[in-house]
Amino acid sequence: MPDFKPRNMLVTGGAGFIGANFIRHVLGNYPNIKIINLDKLTYAGSLDNLKNLPNAEHHHFVQGDICDRHQVSHLLLHHHIDTIVHFAAESHVDRSIDAPADFITTNIVGTFTLLDAARHYWQEYFKLEAAHCRFHHISTDEVFGSLSPSDARFSETTRYDPSSPYSASKAGSDHLVQAYHRTYGLPMTMTNCSNNYGPYQHAEKFIPTVIRACLNWQPIPIYGNGKNIRDWLYVDDHCRAIMAVIERGKIGESYNVGGNNEWENLTLATYICEQMDKLHPQKASHTTLLQFVTDRPGHDFRYAINSEKISRELNWQPQETLESGIDKTIAACSVN
Repeated sequence: MPDFKPRNMLVTGGAGFIGANFIRHVLGNYPNIKIINLDKLTYAGSLDNLKNLPNAEHHHFVQGDICDRHQVSHLLLHHHIDTIVHFAAESHVDRSIDAPADFITTNIVGTFTLLDAARHYWQEYFKLEAAHCRFHHISTDEVFGSLSPSDARFSETTRYDPSSPYSASKAGSDHLVQAYHRTYGLPMTMTNCSNNYGPYQHAEKFIPTVIRACLNWQPIPIYGNGKNIRDWLYVDDHCRAIMAVIERGKIGESYNVGGNNEWENLTLATYICEQMDKLHPQKASHTTLLQFVTDRPGHDFRYAINSEKISRELNWQPQETLESGIDKTIAACSVN
């Protein structure tokens, strides 16, 4: 099958961290693609993330809600959308514990709204063949639950076992996407990624929290004993993987995307502090800011992604080590 070539792309959640980086990647490397960016501009999205875009004339921002069927349908029809790249999601685990209803609405109802609108316009209105349209869904490794230190890394066939309202809502959205492919033949692909980091990440996330606390000489909160393990993926590597799957991935398939960088939270925070000691020396080491706090409920111990499938089938590999990615992230945070 020849490569799929998007022309008119609807990106949901494109003012958020990963979505904004993805838009920069596409505009900078695919000059023939036009992007409609639909974002509600909640706490997680900011127009500042979209400043100084390359080929900005190919980007059109629309403030709106993916649960608004009328607006979604209008965008699909008016802009002749042939590709949907679905980032929009409530994704902060702590917030999902405090206010789970928003996660159910956005992640499940919103995904359903997009899928059903796409099915109607692509299959019934435009009568597009499956080879001429694509729904790409961005998911997370958190749908697979938690690993022990000796467990094998998550693969595409790992059983779903979500631990939080956030991961449960993402699991529900994944199942909807797969169901629309199997029931209606909607041409979809999906990626389940490990923890992303890099420029434009929301301040509540772990790595930005550590960096900004260092810059402002504030306490750095570490959940529990700091032994929880995450696989870290630099956001630009993730964006390359998404486009590889959209262009060359098999319809109906999911692909795991990881950074091959498993670090304990405390070890990572200590490393960032040591880098900040070199870049912004103070009277004491930034490691003195580390402060253990009560662990959060349902805190998964370890995530680790097996990326062999995307490497084998699509020749994708992460280009950044955690050390090189952290250097770039610190530089970006220091400027902002």
